[in-house]
Amino acid sequence: MKKDQKSPPNIRELLKLKEPSDRGGKKSLFKKTNFTIWYFVIAFLIILLVQNYFVTKGTEDVIPYSEFKDSLRAGRIKELTITLETISGEWTTEKGTRKFQTIRVEDLDLVKELESQKVKYTGKIDSKWVTNILSWIIPLIFFILIWRFLFSRIGPETSVMSFGKSRAKIFAEKDKKVTFADVAGIDEAKEELKEVVEFLKTPGKFQRLGGKIPKGVLLVGVPGTGKTLLAKAVAGEANVPFFSISGSNFVEMFVGVGAARVRDLFAQAQTNAPCIIFIDELDALGKARGVNPVGRHDEQEQTLNQLLAEMDGFESNTGVIIMAATNRPEILDPALLRPGRFDRHVVVDRPDIVGREEILKIHTRQVKLSPEADLKVIASRTPGFVGADLANIVNEAALLAARKNKDSVEMADIEEAIDRVIAGLEKKNRLMSKKEKEIVAFHESGHAIVASILPGADPVRRVSIIPRGISALGFTLQLPTEDRYLMTRSELLNRLAVLLGGRVAEEIVFEEISTGAHNDLQRATDIATSMVKEFGMSETLGYVTFEKEKKSFFFPSLGPSREYSEETAKKIDEEVKKIIDQTYQKAKELLVSKKDKLEELARLLLEKEVVEEADLKRVLQPPL
Repeated sequence: MKKDQKSPPNIRELLKLKEPSDRGGKKSLFKKTNFTIWYFVIAFLIILLVQNYFVTKGTEDVIPYSEFKDSLRAGRIKELTITLETISGEWTTEKGTRKFQTIRVEDLDLVKELESQKVKYTGKIDSKWVTNILSWIIPLIFFILIWRFLFSRIGPETSVMSFGKSRAKIFAEKDKKVTFADVAGIDEAKEELKEVVEFLKTPGKFQRLGGKIPKGVLLVGVPGTGKTLLAKAVAGEANVPFFSISGSNFVEMFVGVGAARVRDLFAQAQTNAPCIIFIDELDALGKARGVNPVGRHDEQEQTLNQLLAEMDGFESNTGVIIMAATNRPEILDPALLRPGRFDRHVVVDRPDIVGREEILKIHTRQVKLSPEADLKVIASRTPGFVGADLANIVNEAALLAARKNKDSVEMADIEEAIDRVIAGLEKKNRLMSKKEKEIVAFHESGHAIVASILPGADPVRRVSIIPRGISALGFTLQLPTEDRYLMTRSELLNRLAVLLGGRVAEEIVFEEISTGAHNDLQRATDIATSMVKEFGMSETLGYVTFEKEKKSFFFPSLGPSREYSEETAKKIDEEVKKIIDQTYQKAKELLVSKKDKLEELARLLLEKEVVEEADLKRVLQPPL
């Protein structure tokens, strides 16, 4: 870090909230004070001390009743005030005349003794209503202040009087900065939503011909594809108020609170029409009814019923559009998805290579890239990545470049960021024995050689024996040259062979196997099982699928039971094992024939730890 660089802002500056200004645009002259609970504790102690002072004011000495009687007989008592509970007055001591107080006891001879000693005395009835009121009011005020303080810490929306209020965040027209220009890689979804924007801008165009705009638009896609961003862009393009809330904010432990919040949200939307209501994570609110194993009508179902009723009560020309996002549409209640509620379903899919390049252009607007950084190459090396993954890669690359004090983000930083996202952080300080490093080197070499020989396998970009992530002692990075949506049986078998290549290499070289192939065997078993049970790729069982429906995530016991016999299950197990055994033998034959290349690549890995694609091709090319 440079010496002349300004010091970073403190925590208070980073967390400082924007204060609302008055109508005249003048800033507030008073700073907001951050009170803590200790302020109330100190104030309470001060109040108790003051109260105790006023109650006990004027009482100097508290003496036992026996000492009072001795002083009375000795003639040291001058005058007395007798109440129902205490006796107070003045007495003569070595320090002079002082006031005293004692507790009154039953003494029938007291008046006679006072008269014999010629002591002036009088009776008095104590009026303690002030003290009693203060003893109740002061603690009550204190606990009210504590109550207000705690709820202000939690948030004003959790106060008792606001349980039924909607917690939706309202973005006015001027607060929205997102437009369709900030959304890339999901062009089909944008085209679907342009009609919604056009209706909000010019509703008369559709009403003139009697058309009705869909009441609800459901955005469906895997996490990170940009569903929330797309909803904000719709509101920004239409220039209308935007109500944003998560589905989990409706449901509380108090029955009826969620339904009240739904009513309040829709009432606010109608007063601000035209506008957009966006419910994120709809599956938290709209799970299918009737799956509760207890069978009771709980708070979540009551909230969902109110949402369905409000959507039915909407007229199509009110100018209120309801948008929602979910990544689990299979668990939504069918009543939400019928026509008249969420009429239109917009799939926000993973971007293709062109879409990933456009997303990278958006995320690198504020990043200083090196001229050698090619976004098209980066897009080709990130198949299956969504927008959130690409944004993470760009951010990680910028942090890596800044850590190395570079002037710009280079291609090497971006590739390292991709490796971090795929395989995890490098652990160069993890100590491994020489024997373990050899096993890992031959294991990864086996993967790389089988992948390089078999036709149709994804090309190998990098081989490393540097530990990464939680348990990976090495990795072989394969990246497809294009986006794939279908795979043939031969391609799946080749992928199985690549996964088994590491275990085969260990067996050939060391004549012993290790635990390093655990993840490879698990993935290979999953692929072989899917080939038999789902894709109908078994020659023995024929073109039959045995996996009709996925089980419920929350209640697995409610899913469909197995609908085939024990004999068929045995055949499935035998067929899965047969596919894996045949593929294992195929990989073994390949590596035995290329044993010299296997040893050469393993030695190169032990020397350099990381072998790039160019060095790998040089090792595997046939001799001239």
